[in-house]
Amino acid sequence: MTTQVKHYIDGEFTQGTGTSQIIVTNPANNSPIAVINAATSEEVHAAIASAKAAFKTWKEVPVSERARVMLRYQHLLKEHHDELATILAQETGKTFEDAKGDVWRGIEVAEHACNVASLLMGETVENVARSIDTYSYTQPLGVCAGITPFNFPAMIPLWMFPLAIACGNTFILKPSEQDPMTPQRLVELFVEAGAPKGVLQLVHGDKTAVDILLADPAIKAISFVGSVAVGQYIYKTGTDNLKRVQAFAGAKNHCVIMPDANKQQVINNLVGASVGAAGQRCMAISVAVFVGAAKEWIPELKEALAKVRPGLWDDKAAGYGPVISPAAKARVLKLIKQGIDEGAECLLDGSDFTVEGYESGNWIGPTMFNKVSTEMSIYKEEIFGPVLCCMESDSLEAAIELVNASPYGNGTSIFTASGAAARKYQHEIEVGQVGINVPIPVPLPFFSFTGWKGSFYGDQHAYGKQAVRFYTETKTITSRWFESDIAVASTPNMSINLR
Repeated sequence: MTTQVKHYIDGEFTQGTGTSQIIVTNPANNSPIAVINAATSEEVHAAIASAKAAFKTWKEVPVSERARVMLRYQHLLKEHHDELATILAQETGKTFEDAKGDVWRGIEVAEHACNVASLLMGETVENVARSIDTYSYTQPLGVCAGITPFNFPAMIPLWMFPLAIACGNTFILKPSEQDPMTPQRLVELFVEAGAPKGVLQLVHGDKTAVDILLADPAIKAISFVGSVAVGQYIYKTGTDNLKRVQAFAGAKNHCVIMPDANKQQVINNLVGASVGAAGQRCMAISVAVFVGAAKEWIPELKEALAKVRPGLWDDKAAGYGPVISPAAKARVLKLIKQGIDEGAECLLDGSDFTVEGYESGNWIGPTMFNKVSTEMSIYKEEIFGPVLCCMESDSLEAAIELVNASPYGNGTSIFTASGAAARKYQHEIEVGQVGINVPIPVPLPFFSFTGWKGSFYGDQHAYGKQAVRFYTETKTITSRWFESDIAVASTPNMSINLR
C-alpha cells in the first residue's frame, strides 16, 4: 500500500489536483511506497500568493514571538527524532544511525534559529555629525524559496526555512520528489509548533514547479542544494530574474594523508567518509591523496573497506544502504567501468553486490581504485557512490597543487601530527571547508557552510550569520531632531556634508 504525499498550501494539507503522478520507491527493492500528484502551476502560484499575503503580517510579529515558534519547533523535532529518522531511512535507504545523524544536524540549525533576535541586531553611532545619529535595522526580504536534494531530506530543508522564517520571511519549500515524506513530516511538526497560516508552504513537483519559483517576481530569494548542472541553471535563471540565489552544487573532496598521521585513525576515518551514506554526501571524501610513505597503508585501507557490508536500514550490522535510484546506480556502475577501462587499478569492485532477498535494490558494494590520475573520469566527475579513488604524491606541496587544481572547493581534510603541515595546508588550500584530522568538516550552525569555486554559486552561504544576511536587508537611518533653542541655519546646505 502506498502513501499519498501531500502539499501544504495556504494552511491546508492537500493531495493536489495534478494529473501528473510521481512514484516514490524504496531504494532497497524499488517497490512503490508513495505517490505524488505533482503540483500544478495554479497550485504553485496559490502557494506563492498565500506566502506573499502572510508576509504582510508575519514580518510585524515581534522577533521574540518568532523565536518562541522556533523554540517549540526544535522541541517537537527532538520529541519526534526517531520517528523522523525512521521515515527518512525507509525512503532513502540510509541506515537508521545515519538517518538519525541527518535529522540531528537539522535540529541543530533549528536550535540556532531560536537565537534569531541577537542575530538581527543592527548598529548605531550617535553624533555622526552635530545632533545627527545614524543607525541600522535588519529587515526581512519577503517570500523566499528552497529547492532541496534527496540525500539529506531532513537536514537541508532545516538549513533553510527555520532561519528564513525566524528572520521574518515567509517560505516555500520544494523538496526532492525522490524522498518527500520526511519534508512533509517536518512541515506537519512546524504547523504543530504554532506557525501561522501561510508562513510556510510545501509543494511537490518537478522542473515545472521550480521554473515558476525562479520566475515569479514575488519570490525574493532562492536557496538550492543539488548537482552542478542544476545549480548553475538555478543560479543563472534566478539571478536573470533579479533574485538573490545561493546554489550549493557538486564536489570532489580530497583527503591528504601525511606519513606522520595516526594510521588507524586515517583508515577508520577514510572508510566512513568515503562509503558512508553510500557515498551520497556532497562532503564525502572521494579522493585520498597519500603523501610519501603513507602510500604503504593502501593495502590495509583496502582490507578495512572490504569488511563494510551494505544492508537494509534496520540492519544494525550494515555499513550503509543502497543508492537512491536505479538511474543513480547505473551512473555509478558506468563510472566504475570507465575507471577500469581507463587504466585505474581496481582494488575492490562492488558492482555485483546484492542483498539476499532484495536483489532488485540499488546496491553497490565498497569500491576502491588506486593509481588514479587527473585525466580519468572517476577523478573528474562526482561519482556520488561508495567509491574511493587513491592517488599518491611525493610532497605536501604537490598534494596542495593537486587539490587546488580541482574545479571544486566544497571540503577537504588533512591527517597529520605536524602543526606546521596543518597550518600550511589550511592557509594555502583553495577550498572553503577544511578539516584537520577531521574527515568531513561540516561546520556547526553558528558558523556557515562555506563551499568555494564550482561547489557554490552566490555570495552568502547557508546557515550561521551568512544565512541571516542572505535572508535580510539592512536599512540605515540618519536622523536629526531640532530643539527649539538651536539656531536655524541661515542658508541652505548645498553640499552632501552633514552639518
